[in-house]
Amino acid sequence: MTREVVVTGIGLVSNAGEGVEAHLQALAAGAPPRTDAERFAPHPVHPLAALDYDKQIPKKSDQRQMEAWQRIGVYAAGLALDAAGVKDDAELKARMHLVVAAGGGERDYAVDGQILTGLRQAENPGVFLNERLMGDLRPTLFLAQLSNLLAGNISIVHGVTGASRTFMGEESSGVDAIRIAQARIASGQNDIFLVGGAYNAERPDVLLIYEMGGFLWKQPYRPVRERGPEGGMILGSGACFLVLESREHAEARGAKPLAAIAGVASDRARREPGSVTKALTKLAGDLDAKPDLVISGATGVAEMTGEEMAAIAALAPQAAVRMTGDLIGHTMEGQAPAGVGLAAALIADGQASEALVTSVGHQRGEGAVRLVRASGA
Repeated sequence: MTREVVVTGIGLVSNAGEGVEAHLQALAAGAPPRTDAERFAPHPVHPLAALDYDKQIPKKSDQRQMEAWQRIGVYAAGLALDAAGVKDDAELKARMHLVVAAGGGERDYAVDGQILTGLRQAENPGVFLNERLMGDLRPTLFLAQLSNLLAGNISIVHGVTGASRTFMGEESSGVDAIRIAQARIASGQNDIFLVGGAYNAERPDVLLIYEMGGFLWKQPYRPVRERGPEGGMILGSGACFLVLESREHAEARGAKPLAAIAGVASDRARREPGSVTKALTKLAGDLDAKPDLVISGATGVAEMTGEEMAAIAALAPQAAVRMTGDLIGHTMEGQAPAGVGLAAALIADGQASEALVTSVGHQRGEGAVRLVRASGA
C-alpha cells in the first residue's frame, strides 16, 4: 500500500521573519540575509527575527523553562498547526504523531567558566571535575538540555500527544525525520505527522565547536557558492515544522495540499574526493528526480559544496537553484525541513512543478527529498 503524502502546513521562522510568506518575499527580493557580524566576531551569524512568543506559547512559565532552541521550535510547530488548520482540533492532535530533529541543548557558561578556572589549581583534576559536575549542574537545568524535551514541550504546549520520536545527528537527523514520517504515512501505518527541527546559532559553545573543526566562515557575508576554496558555514537561528498527512486524510477534513512528498532518500558516504557527487547522484536517481527547482542546503564548506553543485548541475542542468544558506543561514537539524517547506510553498505558488531538496552535512550525511504537485492540485 503506497499512499500519497502531502504537506498541509508549514511553520517557518528565521532571520527572514516568521511564516512562509515572509520567506517567499525574502527569496524573491534576493537581498543578502540579515547578518550579525559583531557579537561573535570574527564569526558572522544570521540572528533570529524578533518573535512574540506569547502568540504560540501563552504561558510565561512554559517559556521560562525552555532554552532558546526549544522556544524557537515550539513556536514554529504552532505556526505549522495553524497553517494546517488543526490547532483547535484536540481529537486530531491526540492521534497526530511527532518526529523531531534536535541537538543536545545548551551550556551553562557560568558553571563551565568556574570549572575551567578551578581545574588550573586542582590537586586532582579528575576528582575536581567529577565533583563540580555532580554538584554544580542543577537537575532542572540538565533536564532542560535533553534533546527530546523539544518534542515534550510541543506536546505540552500544543497538545500533540500521539507517539513521538527524537532524532539526533545534525543535518542528517532532519532528513531522516522527514523520511520516517513520509514512509509511515505512505505505508498506511499512520495518517498525520508533525515533523521538523530547530536550531539556535547564537551560542558561543556551538561556534567554538565548529570553529575547532575548521567549518566556520570568518569573513563578511558572502553567498554560499561564492566563498571560494577556504569555504565555511554561516550558522543561522531558525526552525521549520511541517504537517504531513495522507492525501485521503487531508481531503476528508477539507485541507488543501501544498505539495506531495514523492520520496526521501539518505546516505552516509565515507567522505573522500568525489563521494558527495556520487552519493547525491545515486540518491536523486533512486527518487527518479527530474526537478525544475532545486533547494540546496549546501553548507558553504568548500569541498562538499563544490561537489554538491557539480552533482546538481549534472542532474538538473535546466533547474532553478536556490540556496537555503543564502536565505536563512545554516540551521543544522532544521535545514532539511526548511528546504522542504520552501519547496512545497514554491510548488503551491505555481513557481515549480517538481522540486529536489538536497542536504549534505558539513561533516557527514547526505539526503534528498523529491516534491511534486499533489494529485488534483
